[in-house]
Amino acid sequence: MNLVGVDVDSKLLVCRIRRSGGTVSTKSFNNSPAGYKKFIQWATQRQQTARVCLEATGVYSMPFALALHQVKVIDVMVVNPRAVKQFAGATLQRGKTDALDAAVILEYLSRMPFHLWHPPATEIQELQLITRRIRQLDTERTRERNRMKAALRLGTVGQIIVNDTRININHIERRISRLETAALELVNATPEHEVRLDLLKSVTGIADKSGVRLLAELACLPVDMSAAQWVAHAGLDPRPYESGTSTNKPRRITKAGNRYLRDALYMPALVASQKDPHVSAYYNALLNRGKKPMQAIVAVMRKLLICIW
Repeated sequence: MNLVGVDVDSKLLVCRIRRSGGTVSTKSFNNSPAGYKKFIQWATQRQQTARVCLEATGVYSMPFALALHQVKVIDVMVVNPRAVKQFAGATLQRGKTDALDAAVILEYLSRMPFHLWHPPATEIQELQLITRRIRQLDTERTRERNRMKAALRLGTVGQIIVNDTRININHIERRISRLETAALELVNATPEHEVRLDLLKSVTGIADKSGVRLLAELACLPVDMSAAQWVAHAGLDPRPYESGTSTNKPRRITKAGNRYLRDALYMPALVASQKDPHVSAYYNALLNRGKKPMQAIVAVMRKLLICIW
């Protein structure tokens, strides 16, 4: 079996291969459908099977991973870039080039356990793109509102800016509304996802908008993941920081996970801590123990995620 480490960027696939005979070589291909075909021919020469490892780099790596997944003689592993970075540090990798990165990924593939990658369903990929775009537009709307408030303080001098930002805010809100409608229609078109959304909405604090965002990030996870793995995936797992008798810092969440999932959990946790009597009691108990309000909300986010699991 051939082993291939691939460093993916916007234009190139820099590949390092170790063939079953032991020979090692490096080659580059265009990050395009034509480049994918050439890579597949190169990686499976003489009818050899291949294992390919690449980092998760969003829109750059997803089309390539999907193309490889359709080839029966190729198994694909998509890894967290942070894992590869820490692996490179452990191997005392000093340089930073595409070829060196491909070599590190190949070594990671050779030494670490192999986890076969399965792509999310097409509708979930589309739903995730829509909900993340809504989040981007929501951030831009907040920025425009802040700009309008600043211009309002200037009186008549800033009136032209006030008018312009108000027009843009209205435009952004119409776009958000269209995307939210499209996302909800996409969920309702699939009975399985419609049932999952109804289950999410049974939790206090989760309605259509937040439920769709959560579904987009959770429906693509493997079904055999545990609740603790969901928490780690969201970056809500507390990190101990202790050493000897002199270092004992308060625990903080790692944030080494899906920031979109954390963001989608925040508002439901805030609402649940105020409206649900059980969650409110838990939230107040944490405050009485000396926790800060944000720490208590993060703890509620973790509890809600486990409840959803």
